[in-house]
Amino acid sequence: MESYLVENESILMLDDNEFAEVSLIDVELSLKNGRKYSDGRIDMLIQYGRDTFGIVELKLGALNFLHLEQLEEYMTEKEQLFETYIKPNPDLDLEYTDVNWVGVMVGSDISTDLREKIENAYQIKDNIPVAALTISRFRGEDNQLYVITDTIFKNNSRNFDRTKYDYNGEKYNKGRLVLAVIKDHVISGGSTTYTELKNNFPDNLQGPVGVFTTKEEALLKYERTGYKRFYINEDELLKLEDGNVISVSTQWGIGNINNFIDHARGLGYKIDKEKT
Repeated sequence: MESYLVENESILMLDDNEFAEVSLIDVELSLKNGRKYSDGRIDMLIQYGRDTFGIVELKLGALNFLHLEQLEEYMTEKEQLFETYIKPNPDLDLEYTDVNWVGVMVGSDISTDLREKIENAYQIKDNIPVAALTISRFRGEDNQLYVITDTIFKNNSRNFDRTKYDYNGEKYNKGRLVLAVIKDHVISGGSTTYTELKNNFPDNLQGPVGVFTTKEEALLKYERTGYKRFYINEDELLKLEDGNVISVSTQWGIGNINNFIDHARGLGYKIDKEKT
């Protein structure tokens, strides 16, 4: 199951907003005092967008309350996780007070009582939401392997910024908004070269990763670190007239999205917060 999720991390997407842009940080991470009477080891550490991180607990069978208790024990050491595995990464440039957390359990099934608890927006201490995913695989009559997933998640935590943005008649989360604006800017001829685009959308709007980079650099960083920091699917890449193909950053959160929006508005792009 772990290998399957490493190769298909998008399955860990929990919604189409703050938990939509998911990337794997690492697997099998040691955690001192992670269990009540011993050290622990978390199965996966993942990231959503720029500033939300998730502890993933994998189980081969049906998820139950013992697994939830284990996840809660791990979450008490979230500051240790941050200091050991997140803060040293120069691409993130985050402080502990900047980040939010989510607990994710993954199994082949889930008990009825636990499903009901999570559907009712259960939260761990400090308003940390919990999600559950079930994954089942079967072989069809055509001998092909099929995977069925079910996501159980309701986030009522006040820790998260749920803002969506209206742009050109569509609604976007933070990362997809930036991608849409840069795409429109390129298509309209607002910048025809890599240098011009950097001048129009400088790196400091985002932070250490930058608003965008070349496709080659984005793929190299992904291969070298295993961290997906840019949109790298073929339909997400943008080709400039000078021949460069660019990849836009996925790393957007409450700490930097307003910088980008204010700048884009100054260039004439009309972006509004979704009215709720």
